[in-house]
Amino acid sequence: MLAKNHLSEEQKGRLLKTLKEHNNPYVREKILILLLMNDGKTYQEISKFLNIA
Repeated sequence: MLAKNHLSEEQKGRLLKTLKEHNNPYVREKILILLLMNDGKTYQEISKFLNIA
């Protein structure tokens, strides 16, 4: 099971800022995955949300 809210507010803020500003879609997708995991989403929920696998 994933740990919900494992990121500090500072880490989450930096990730959100980078998500909005980064040009590389691969990097943005990885950040989005980290943020979804932080919200307590399962790997299955994340893959369904991102339409992968």
